[in-house]
Amino acid sequence: MRIFCFVCIFLSFSVFIGAQEQPYRGSIPEELLRPKRGEALHFPKDTVIGDFGQGNASSAAYSFAKSIAAGLISANLNHPGLAGINAGLREDYLTVLQEVYPKSFRLGGGREEADGAVSFMIRLIGRESGITGELFIRYISRQIKPDNEEDEIKTVGNWTFEDLILEEPRSREEEQRETLQRFDFSPYERFF
Repeated sequence: MRIFCFVCIFLSFSVFIGAQEQPYRGSIPEELLRPKRGEALHFPKDTVIGDFGQGNASSAAYSFAKSIAAGLISANLNHPGLAGINAGLREDYLTVLQEVYPKSFRLGGGREEADGAVSFMIRLIGRESGITGELFIRYISRQIKPDNEEDEIKTVGNWTFEDLILEEPRSREEEQRETLQRFDFSPYERFF
């Protein structure tokens, strides 16, 4: 009887340890959970604006775009992210955003435009509705002439707001309905 109890305890202990070492993931293969060596990381996507993150833009451009988006959400005219925007335009943007009353934002993958500007897809999300648009910024550089002729000419620059194109505000239900129409998950197309 002692041997039987010892074997039962040993088996239950080994099953318990084995279950802790390898968590149960259901039918999801390991390849989908973790990228393989040399494979690019998988970033989340927004169903309305696409990929999150800086995309092909520089980290400085992405940081500046995030400060503008934070300023738009704050609705504070004196926010540092909104300082470079024309006062009339700034008030127009904030008036449009009052309909949505955004609480959060999402920035989509940035890209460099042909004219040198950098654009980001932006989605400002409120409780009942949201608004989508495209934010354009540009890096402006200028040369500073030294006081002495012996010193070198220095080039300095900064990011500036260029434009923000906003669509009409839409309810969250309308956004979801449009997303479902865009992604048809018919089993015939999905597996073939």
